[in-house]
Amino acid sequence: MTMLPETMPAIATAPTEVATQRRVLSVACGAHALHDGYTDLIYVLLPVWQAEFALSYAALGALRMLYTGAMAGLQVPATLLARRFGAPLVLALGTALAACAYLTIGLTGAGFALLATALIAGGAGSSTQHPLASGLVARAYDGIGGRAALGTYNFAGDLGKMAIPAALAWLLVVMPWRHALGLIGVLGLGVAAGILLLLPRTFGAPALPAGHAESHSSGSRAAAPPRGPFFLLLAIGILDSGTRMGFLAFLPFVLRAKGAPTPTIGLALTLIFAGGAAGKLVCGLLGARLGVLRAVLITEIATALGIFVLAPLPLIGALACLPLIGVALNGTSSVLYGTVPELVAPAQRERAFGLFYTGTIGGGAIAPVLYGMVGDAIGPAHAIMVVALVCLATLPLAWALNPSLQKLALPRR
Repeated sequence: MTMLPETMPAIATAPTEVATQRRVLSVACGAHALHDGYTDLIYVLLPVWQAEFALSYAALGALRMLYTGAMAGLQVPATLLARRFGAPLVLALGTALAACAYLTIGLTGAGFALLATALIAGGAGSSTQHPLASGLVARAYDGIGGRAALGTYNFAGDLGKMAIPAALAWLLVVMPWRHALGLIGVLGLGVAAGILLLLPRTFGAPALPAGHAESHSSGSRAAAPPRGPFFLLLAIGILDSGTRMGFLAFLPFVLRAKGAPTPTIGLALTLIFAGGAAGKLVCGLLGARLGVLRAVLITEIATALGIFVLAPLPLIGALACLPLIGVALNGTSSVLYGTVPELVAPAQRERAFGLFYTGTIGGGAIAPVLYGMVGDAIGPAHAIMVVALVCLATLPLAWALNPSLQKLALPRR
């Protein structure tokens, strides 16, 4: 009987910990779904903006770059702000900023200059999501079920990519595009409020005792990512992200040339994102069984072949190919993302993820501009073939990375 009071607190805290984990994961998944949807709904709007502002393909790529470039460049600063003010508060404010950017575009009759400025602000707001939400999940689970939790979080982003662009495409049928964007912005404000209400402001804010900053600074170099393997992985990620963004930037125009109306383009994006969601699950298992090298070879070759096959097909055939292309197109990122923690010391994982997201999202931001110039020169149907060829440049990099992975003896999960 004397042991009962001692054991009761341990029994009582377990459900509380599980509830906290689930709440953090739910909030992180909601934020990921919203921000990934915010990022990819721009593809639905590119043909609309081209018609309204008489833009070239390169200019459309620049608009896309404004959002993703701001999102990529501010990932690491977002983690620094979170250390000072707490990840939940910074994540909520970033979400509100992204929502207000779309509200501004939708409700002010924005011209091209204001549109560009709002996209930069929206990208700045979205820069908080990847490093902070994934860091919150990793901290909540603290290695127990962490991989499964991060996989769920990653999958939620693909659900947002499917749902929000599809919802916008449907709204464009029944209302002007500006009003539709206004509704999407209101949704973001609701998510921002949910982050503030459901997460304690202090959750995820590391306690920094006296002398910690000095010891962290002196130890950070020892825990820095391995330069060779990590940056080879980053280079593969940049090329893979550029392939994905370049393909998605041209896909609406290729489909429109095949006779697709705007709702069909929204359906096409839903199909490819659905395939991408499945690809993250399938290719994650593929990477665990076959290793990074073989998984990257399979997914990148399949991506290139899928693009080559899609280009000459009629509309129905092209739509049928999109889920399969999505599996390969998005599957590589799952393999690469899961490899980052294996190449980095535990103390530096948040920093490494920030660098990895900065590089891959930055590559995805620049790619539409470069490919847009190619599209202006040779047309979207031929430019998408160039995207497929550049995708194959990842293969020698994966081959060069493989010996380092074998030396690290990565566990095949």
